[in-house]
Amino acid sequence: MTQPGELAIDYDDVASAQRRLAGVVHRTPVLRSTTGDASTGATLHFKAEHLQRIGAFKFRGGYNAISQFDAAQKAAGVIAFSSGNHAQAIALSARLHGIRAVIVMPEDAPAIKIAATRGYGAEVVLYDRYTQDREALGRELAASEGLTLIPPFDHPHVMAGQGTAALELFDEVGELDTLIVPLGGGGLISGCATVAKTRFPRCRVIGVEPEAGNDAQQSVACGEIVAIDTPRTIADGAQTQALGKLTFPIIQRHVDEIVTVSDTELVESMRFLASRMKQFVEPTGCLGLAAALSGRVEIAGQRVGIVLSGGNVDVDRFAQLVRSDERR
Repeated sequence: MTQPGELAIDYDDVASAQRRLAGVVHRTPVLRSTTGDASTGATLHFKAEHLQRIGAFKFRGGYNAISQFDAAQKAAGVIAFSSGNHAQAIALSARLHGIRAVIVMPEDAPAIKIAATRGYGAEVVLYDRYTQDREALGRELAASEGLTLIPPFDHPHVMAGQGTAALELFDEVGELDTLIVPLGGGGLISGCATVAKTRFPRCRVIGVEPEAGNDAQQSVACGEIVAIDTPRTIADGAQTQALGKLTFPIIQRHVDEIVTVSDTELVESMRFLASRMKQFVEPTGCLGLAAALSGRVEIAGQRVGIVLSGGNVDVDRFAQLVRSDERR
């Protein structure tokens, strides 16, 4: 258990996670775009986590957590609550370890994410994200069935696992002036910021939220965790109501700025990635690029890392969003 003033993870935790994940996770490519560079005046390096196993960075944290279960935990199984990517991460990680997985998912989660979670062998329990408390439901099931609960972001093993994405990025491209990371509950940015500030203390770390869900921005501004209603945004992976008790202190310590982008800007980024880079990225995965393309972050003349966090969006939904943007 962390003590007051002590952060939940450090660089060594991420390095240990990287060794634990070796040969299991994909070492995702770092993509470049001449058009992206010209549009922003920066040198952009895209960490393609939408090409990770299960289609998102979440597999890193899920596998790192389950791989540290003891025998009793493995015998009983795991439970998680998630809008989709963490669900798939836990489902696949559990299958690889040969253990039972129960996943609590919102009934309006993308059909592709629900289907994939079931496809990995997990039992799916659906709930209404606007009227029911997923944490309470998850903890109730965990207690009644003896399952170990792995939350989607506020867990040291999850946070450390997610940070391996940044570790790979820095190993490949070296020092960056700015690292831009999608921000929901804070698991990804906590791990990535821990790596960035240890390896290259001068690297600026920017978190990006949807405009409708800027709870992290509010929290940092007032110095305590601010909870909001479930935000209505196309970035379903960032529809969190509050930061975690473990992620918030790391964000306070290591994240330099938090900005927001609109759903319209997310769609524009989806179109850019599809048309210019031939990459299929979900709205949440486009948060970082949207901040760069919209000018929310000043990056001209800099070497910049952008995490494309996931690619799990229904093809029909993707087409609908892109077409609607095209007609405006």
